[in-house]
Amino acid sequence: MPDEIRYIPLYGRVVTTGQILAETGLRIGGNPSGIEIGGIDNIVLRNPVSQLPYVPGSSLKGKMRSLYERYSRVPINHQIDQVRIHSCHLGNTNYDECDVCHIFGLPAEGEVMAAHPTPLIVRDVTLSAIGDQTVDDVDEYTEIKWEAAIDRITSAAVPRQMERVPAGGVFEPMELIYNVYSHDLLQRLPQVFVALQLVEDDYLGGLGSRGSGKVRFLDLQIACKRKENDRYRVVAAWEYDDLEALLSDDTFTEWVAQQIPTEE
Repeated sequence: MPDEIRYIPLYGRVVTTGQILAETGLRIGGNPSGIEIGGIDNIVLRNPVSQLPYVPGSSLKGKMRSLYERYSRVPINHQIDQVRIHSCHLGNTNYDECDVCHIFGLPAEGEVMAAHPTPLIVRDVTLSAIGDQTVDDVDEYTEIKWEAAIDRITSAAVPRQMERVPAGGVFEPMELIYNVYSHDLLQRLPQVFVALQLVEDDYLGGLGSRGSGKVRFLDLQIACKRKENDRYRVVAAWEYDDLEALLSDDTFTEWVAQQIPTEE
């Protein structure tokens, strides 16, 4: 018997755009190689062409997944290099009911075959403004935060420099793409925004326990895209000031389902 042909329909996409506002200094570390003598040891990640700091999609998505794993109380049972995550790949959890694995994906290896490709795509987001000034109008995109490590025995202070984007930094356009492969995935969509809200209540990047990394997701636009009259196009869009407004909208999932019909 030939292998069963798998058919995975793409009913449409939910495209979320908006901005990330750094309410405290934001630090996502870069590669220290090539630092000049006397330079800063702990630099931020920058675009190698424009030299603008940016938030990697992998950092934001990884933080969303990490916090949502704790929120969902799933076992941390799989190791990738030095990082441990949750995965249903061992068959010891119920994949069909697991929001984590359905939304954020499964490792390539394992005993469980994913029912669909990973639906959530998170783009890199570049710094666009600091306060009311665009990046074209400011001379410095970052600040230097001095810290001191205290020797517990001698009480000697060892100062160190940390580079970070200052409070008021705006990164945009933030873009999340959620591919709708099934009605079940459509019903899981609100959990993406729950994961974003968990990031708001925690921190993004490094030094979070010492004040850095508090962010908010603002000016959200939700666009539904699907095939209509042989064209792939936006069929409807809504706007929300922030995550609280979106998650408080009891009609949101029903509205998306009306724009992107799926087969039950």
